[in-house]
Amino acid sequence: MTGGPDQDDPVAGFNAYRRRMNERILAEPNQVVRRFFALDTQTYRPGALDLKTKELLGLVASLVLRCDDCISYHVAQCHEAGVTREEMFEAFSVGLVVGGSIVIPHMRRAVDFLDRLGGTVQPPGPVPEPPEAHEHG
Repeated sequence: MTGGPDQDDPVAGFNAYRRRMNERILAEPNQVVRRFFALDTQTYRPGALDLKTKELLGLVASLVLRCDDCISYHVAQCHEAGVTREEMFEAFSVGLVVGGSIVIPHMRRAVDFLDRLGGTVQPPGPVPEPPEAHEHG
């Protein structure tokens, strides 16, 4: 995450920074910026696709684009929308296949952020070693 999240509580820090800066940006009298923010809000409202599906799509797109702030936002929104850990990891796998190994460092941060949201269940027993692979990061 970039741009000022609190190191002691990255989730609260991320949310506070995002809220503060969005308010600051929207205080400017720029209609293009305001309309873009409104379009973003409207895009994620339930329609033919439900909220969970739209947030999972946003998460995959953010992984492929490697935007850590966007990833954190969509992980939190998915969590709030009731996306399960299994569903989240299926979305991570789609982002990984589409984006390639360069997505791995961003997926690490996504899983860390998900774990920090609380209420997640860690896999039982030792975590198996991944197969040998070339990866970035």
